[in-house]
Amino acid sequence: MLTREQMARRVAQELRDGDYVNLGIGIPTLVANYVPSGMDVMLQSENGLLGMGGFPTAATVDADMINAGKQTVTARSGAAIFNSADSFAMIRGGHVDLTVLGAFEVDVQGNIASWMIPDKLVKGMGGAMDLVAGARNIIVTMTHASKSGESKLLKHCTLPLTGVNCIRRVLTDLAWLEIADGEFTLRERAPGVSVAEIRAKTAGPLRVPEYVPEMKV
Repeated sequence: MLTREQMARRVAQELRDGDYVNLGIGIPTLVANYVPSGMDVMLQSENGLLGMGGFPTAATVDADMINAGKQTVTARSGAAIFNSADSFAMIRGGHVDLTVLGAFEVDVQGNIASWMIPDKLVKGMGGAMDLVAGARNIIVTMTHASKSGESKLLKHCTLPLTGVNCIRRVLTDLAWLEIADGEFTLRERAPGVSVAEIRAKTAGPLRVPEYVPEMKV
């Protein structure tokens, strides 16, 4: 299975020069550390920072410079700091090219559940609902199955939804998948992971092409 860092590196391969990108809480935040050298990407945070850099070292940490997950971050050359209302106006106005989000569940209709598990304490929606509605492109990163072994790739989401028919690409610790026409399509598999294992841990309909390459991470 892929580590969190390997997942972040694979997502970073999808970045494009000039993109404005929002990174959600959890695994997505690690993508900031793997932006390809020489690529000009502006990372945006809904708490009001455009131009995030990688995570700081002990010598460069600034306790007041944080991302939406309250992790300390750095600011790259040309960064801008503004209030949260302006940040959400940017998101809702469709000015974010790509957002990378975590999720509890994704289904074959492109629905995503990422903010609430009934009867468990949650911090709230955050910016996820605005991001799935406003971003031009979305990648979900998550584990393929829960700690108890239950699939998170479903025919129908069972948890309260964050967004409807908005997800087209999913990266898990086992595979890279696309969603279209009511099914998951397996595009890449993690090194050493078999197609049979991915099939067994995918609850929703899964299409497997004749050749599925191993992921380069």
